[in-house]
Amino acid sequence: MRISVIGTGYVGLVTGTCLAESGNTVICMDIDRRKIDMLTSGIVPIYEPGLEELIKRNVHHDRLSFTTDMSSAVKSSDIIFIAVGTPPGEDGSADLKYVLGAAREIGKYMNGHKIIINKSTVPVGTAEKVKAAVASQAGFKFEVASNPEFLKEGDAIEDFMRPDRIVIGIESTKAMEIMQELYASFIRKGDRILFMDIRSAEMTKYASNAMLATKISFINEMAVICASVGADIDSVRKGMGYDKRIGFEFLFPGVGYGGSCFPKDVKALVQTAEENGIEARVLKSVEAVNEHQKKLLTHMIINHFSGSGAKKGRRSNKPLSGKTIAIWGLSFKPRTDDMREAPSVVIINGLLRAGAAVHVHDPVATEEARKIFKNRVRYMENDYEALRGADALAVVTEWSEFRTPDFKKIKKLLKSPVIFDGRNIYNQTEVRRMGFTYYGIGRR
Repeated sequence: MRISVIGTGYVGLVTGTCLAESGNTVICMDIDRRKIDMLTSGIVPIYEPGLEELIKRNVHHDRLSFTTDMSSAVKSSDIIFIAVGTPPGEDGSADLKYVLGAAREIGKYMNGHKIIINKSTVPVGTAEKVKAAVASQAGFKFEVASNPEFLKEGDAIEDFMRPDRIVIGIESTKAMEIMQELYASFIRKGDRILFMDIRSAEMTKYASNAMLATKISFINEMAVICASVGADIDSVRKGMGYDKRIGFEFLFPGVGYGGSCFPKDVKALVQTAEENGIEARVLKSVEAVNEHQKKLLTHMIINHFSGSGAKKGRRSNKPLSGKTIAIWGLSFKPRTDDMREAPSVVIINGLLRAGAAVHVHDPVATEEARKIFKNRVRYMENDYEALRGADALAVVTEWSEFRTPDFKKIKKLLKSPVIFDGRNIYNQTEVRRMGFTYYGIGRR
């Protein structure tokens, strides 16, 4: 099939590359000349394991190309995906200006029947707006479909090539047949391609992300309660997770969720509910719990160094003055360099406000961190180097290389043997046995 993908951000680039890998001829189009020049030169502007190799292979076999020319991308394709950004507005609602702008451009350059598929995460009812935007420019018949993405950063290639399910909102039998043919190679069991009306497809994306965010906030709130009553959240989590109705997925306490999807999509769904006269009480609580959780590790660090020893009524405005904290992990999750809404940003800013010096290390997100923190923190190429002269280690992102470190080396490098485990990745009994003061999330 001849396909164009409008937008070469995370979703667009993964979508276009994976569709090319299955034998289609794909053009990825973007108005960002710098990004297209990078891709044409073999430089991938985002970090995603396996993506660079896949792009190079499909470019080599002439299945994948990149352009800034909307006209040629539209005219050369029968199927056009819209995969542009939908950033949150001031009220939390998704900003559709890029989606509708792309739709008008597609309509302007159409040279025959097209199927236009919205891959961007958009509020319910956007398909009608896309249809109107295309129709305002088009002189040919076309169809609009919704095909939300369910890609996890760090595992996006696997998620696309072997999806749990493919959700497609359509309005005609013809569109259903074409979409079924497009995705046939990705799902051998046809029952995992779920066809539905367009509004339901649009809603499915938001509902899925909101459910996952809810599980995270729930277990984080349980962790806070466990800490207050002397229970251990790890034991509680296991006692819950073996119940098949609950399961273990997303039931790991930590420092809160971040990234480009969960925060934005929960806010957008809350706004959609309010626009329709509904108060999304659960989702508002999910947001509030998450914002509180991002601040928890900083409070734990401050309390350790100044809480018990500070005289009543005389706690300093800079309680961590003279202290250095080493941070392992900056990205919002492992296997990505994405720091959008990352808990590390809230934690580090809190430490800096409290007067601490901060050493940071992340396997891939250092350059993104430099854009945020500039010269306010020290960037270390090596995880152990970040510990040298620090008063404590705080683990913020559970990269695999942080899971089984040399604790003897950590103890030797730190000025004081203190670990704040923001992801509960260490065995607290063993770590304490080695002489560390250990703090976890909801641990005894």
